[in-house]
Amino acid sequence: MSLSDFFSPLSPEKFTPKQGFYTSQLGLKARFYTENFPELGENEYDIAIVGVEDDRAAVNNNGCALGPDYFREQFYLLNEGAFASRIIDLGNIKAGASIADTYIALKMVVTELIKLNIVPVVIGGGQDLTYAQYMAYESLEQKVDLVVVDRKFDLDEDDQNEGSIVTRSDSYLSKIFLHQPNYLFNFSNIGYQTYFVNQDSLKVMNKLYFDVHRLGEFITDISSVEPIIRNANMMSFDLSAIRSSDAAANGNASPNGFYGEQACKIAHYAGMNDKLSSIGFYEFNPAFDNSSQTAMLLAQMVWYFIDGFYNRKKDFPLNPKSQYLIYRASLNDGSGEMLFVKSKKSDRWWMQVPYPTGVSKNERYHLVPCRYEDYTIAVGGEMPDLWWRTYQKLL
Repeated sequence: MSLSDFFSPLSPEKFTPKQGFYTSQLGLKARFYTENFPELGENEYDIAIVGVEDDRAAVNNNGCALGPDYFREQFYLLNEGAFASRIIDLGNIKAGASIADTYIALKMVVTELIKLNIVPVVIGGGQDLTYAQYMAYESLEQKVDLVVVDRKFDLDEDDQNEGSIVTRSDSYLSKIFLHQPNYLFNFSNIGYQTYFVNQDSLKVMNKLYFDVHRLGEFITDISSVEPIIRNANMMSFDLSAIRSSDAAANGNASPNGFYGEQACKIAHYAGMNDKLSSIGFYEFNPAFDNSSQTAMLLAQMVWYFIDGFYNRKKDFPLNPKSQYLIYRASLNDGSGEMLFVKSKKSDRWWMQVPYPTGVSKNERYHLVPCRYEDYTIAVGGEMPDLWWRTYQKLL
């Protein structure tokens, strides 16, 4: 089955200004699927825009299926940055006869694009589509680190779709956690707000040694999200994580959340992640938009993601070793020493966590992104919590 079978072509006149695009704007830099589906040869495109027009499982946010085209109206007006972009807009995946059909279509599209070394940027639709995005990795035979930016954990236990791939935007995480075969290595949440979170679900996250981070951790220093994002293979961003004053176009918008510039910074860090191979921005609902402000913010977030992509450092350790510094720290309890790696190119840090005996035949250590603060904790003789949680997941 060809990818063209899943997409409806675009009508660029719908998002082209009357005077046309300026030569510096992305509207003249990107290529669009209009009549003939483009050839997607490897190394021809870097990034693919994929719209999904399905909101049947978006809880309290009916209308977000219309989001992709409203996003395009603002995105293609933006000027290209200091990079030569190779962007293809494949149009929209129409809602299938059933929502399961939509999931299968998105799964196959994301899988094929990743195989072609093209990063899909999915514009939804409800955040339940994250499950389809995740299923795309099943045939790639790799462990997945998932990062979700959301104000809560979508673990609703009342999901009535047991035995089916169908889920809802408030319960899709349960599907991912229970999916068989299990290829999820780590889950990280960025920006949860405690009053939206069931305490039992927090206990579940701690029991599974997952990384969950309150909004308050990032209010004064948004850069601390970078190591969390740096290890992700895929990312899902729910626009309800942004405060309503900056992004009102969401049926679940609330007064608190990330500021618009923080959301752009998060998207930029995601783009810079050498490992990240897909990203989805979900729950944008133009029915609630005011003067296209949220559409404009979403467009800027995607712009920052692309800018980050073209500024990737390609410095995942340790090749060549001459480009990295090794630091050692001894623990107070005498149990041994911890090893840290710092890139000379980017000043970014990683922590070496040894595989338990017999777990890995090929590698002795698992490298996990960390902060300089983790190194200072180890220098003080204490074991960073990140090291312990990572080791438990390796068992």
